[in-house]
Amino acid sequence: MPHVQEGSFLTLHYRLSGPQGKVVIDTFEQGQPATLSLGAGELSPAIEQRLIGLEEGTTTVIDLAPGEAFGERQPEMVQWVARKLLNELGDPNEQYTAGDVVQFPTPDGLGSYAGSAVEVREDGSVLFDFNHPLAGQAVTFEVQLIGVL
Repeated sequence: MPHVQEGSFLTLHYRLSGPQGKVVIDTFEQGQPATLSLGAGELSPAIEQRLIGLEEGTTTVIDLAPGEAFGERQPEMVQWVARKLLNELGDPNEQYTAGDVVQFPTPDGLGSYAGSAVEVREDGSVLFDFNHPLAGQAVTFEVQLIGVL
């Protein structure tokens, strides 16, 4: 049977859960397995490292310590963004509320990254948290490896 190695293409079902078992992603429930390439950044490096060496057909649960899967929370990644900049980057009529997840372009314009609105001031500026939502938290990754190429 094939084993997972760096660069492998995987077909798998997985469930990613945060603290208290709160499910974040669940392909088992969706019925459609995921297909991804190991090393392409589709999973956190810590999760990818735990998959290496597993045999096709394996079903397992991987528990990751707080901060291991998505890094530690970084206070400097919580930043105020001025309304003027938000208008330049998006729809000037957009109204933001706490809990909104907003996509921002990378400086080179080739990609994007997300920030979660934490607070909105009367002047329209928004406090965004650019940390991964599971940063600094324990994570459980349940996986069923269907295919390994």
